[in-house]
Amino acid sequence: MGSLTEENYIKSIYALSQATGEVFVSELAKKLAVKLPSVNSMMKKLGAKKMVSYAPYKGIRLTEKGKKEALSIIRKHRLAELFLVKIMELGWEEVHDIAEQLEHVDSNRFYNRIDEMLNYPKVDPHGEPIPDINGKIFNDKRIPLSGVNEGVTVRILAVSDDKKSFLDHLNSKGLFIGEKVLVKRKEVYDGSVVLTNKSKTDLMLTHQVAERIWVEV
Repeated sequence: MGSLTEENYIKSIYALSQATGEVFVSELAKKLAVKLPSVNSMMKKLGAKKMVSYAPYKGIRLTEKGKKEALSIIRKHRLAELFLVKIMELGWEEVHDIAEQLEHVDSNRFYNRIDEMLNYPKVDPHGEPIPDINGKIFNDKRIPLSGVNEGVTVRILAVSDDKKSFLDHLNSKGLFIGEKVLVKRKEVYDGSVVLTNKSKTDLMLTHQVAERIWVEV
């Protein structure tokens, strides 16, 4: 295990490189709110530990060792979030910041016990997959709500934004993981979506909100 700062870098590289397999120094600096020289310095340190593959002016890639470490941190974070919701009965909008601290606890036994207590869950409270003890991730077939056609009923699987303000907004709309909704209407002009829930109530979501909600048909 590295320092807390190193773990945050590794987790951020993993998150930012999902689409292309690599991330650039400027992207990493923006996400972590640090200066470019700080990122370059950390890349040298992580490179020496064989966590990343990095050369100046080129993209940063996690090595297999780095990916394993990233998935371990993500596993801890998501198990912590689920424990806080299921066992401690906190709201899904409350747990991210607490889990950010707990993910750095250096005890596999502690997290393996949480995994056992929760009956080896596959997803966290926000619907994101939890890596298993070997780093394998369960992948379901999901699409953004913004891409669903009118007249189609879907089930909410996950959200890609776990900020409290976003989740508070969904709470106010009564939208949660597992909820089934009908896409009643889509506005051509701005991409907003009108949903009908199980109580036959119409709910309007902006395109910005709809594209952050993952669903299955």
